Amino acid sequence: MKAVVQRCLNASVEVNKKIVGNINKGFVVFLGVGKQDTEEDLDYLVKKISGLRIFEDENEKMNLNISQVDGEMLVISNFTLYANTSRGFRPDFFNAMMPQRAEEFVNLFIEKCKNTNCFKKINTGIFGADMCVKVTNDGPVTIIIESENK
Repeated sequence: MKAVVQRCLNASVEVNKKIVGNINKGFVVFLGVGKQDTEEDLDYLVKKISGLRIFEDENEKMNLNISQVDGEMLVISNFTLYANTSRGFRPDFFNAMMPQRAEEFVNLFIEKCKNTNCFKKINTGIFGADMCVKVTNDGPVTIIIESENK
């Protein structure tokens, strides 16, 4: 699995010009599921993201995790994180998990994140929809986490 985690001041996601999810201070997580991923990969990402210390403490050091700042999370499924651009200019997505199974993984990721009690609120986009994501980055701080690096 791959996650692009952006620290934000606020964020929202629209589908058909209607806001379907929004958060204040916290993380926007673009989440991609690969065809070889397992629940072990999912658990790794949940642990990493919920414990990620990228919020500033009183000394302006990135030392606090999301629960310590009462942060929220917006999860956006994003199969394009598995784009292969090694040949030509048109990416292929053969390494992305098939949509039905990927949706199950994304839903399980969200459920496991909720069970950590680390996030004040968790919102999502709509799996497979054409989404417009608006993010006010904080920093900007953007972290890429890949379960294959565990």
